[in-house]
Amino acid sequence: MAQRVNYMQQSPELFKKFLDFSMALKNSSIEEKIEDLVSIRASQMNGCGFCLDMHVKQAKINGESELRLYHISIWRESTLFSPRERAALAWTEVLTRLPEHGVPDELYNRVREHLSEQEISDLSFSIMAINAWNRVNVGFTTVPGSSDAAYGLTKAGLS
Repeated sequence: MAQRVNYMQQSPELFKKFLDFSMALKNSSIEEKIEDLVSIRASQMNGCGFCLDMHVKQAKINGESELRLYHISIWRESTLFSPRERAALAWTEVLTRLPEHGVPDELYNRVREHLSEQEISDLSFSIMAINAWNRVNVGFTTVPGSSDAAYGLTKAGLS
């Protein structure tokens, strides 16, 4: 598979601004471990090989266990995730695939038990960002692993 369009070269100013937005999320109220889980789960749901590959490697570099990485797609059945992580994953799924009639109050209230209003807001911006990255990389068939050296992902030890 070859990349259709190199969007970084074709739209450098937009790419830089969106990258700046994504980097600003690193200073949000959401911890890195949850950011990794969210990026992986949304990328799984959207079928984005490039982002899934990138964020699994990033999570590994950040100390995530391999078993938990394997369990992200089955987080509901797994005993490896905390209630806070489960809330973040539930919020990720509902915002990634918006229900026809919006987010149910029951789900929001369950998430609110584990995350503050600011955390839900910050998490929502993270979910928006990964979904946008998924869409551009799926649309332009960005090759998984093609930016590993540029993003320092070779140190994950996964190849």
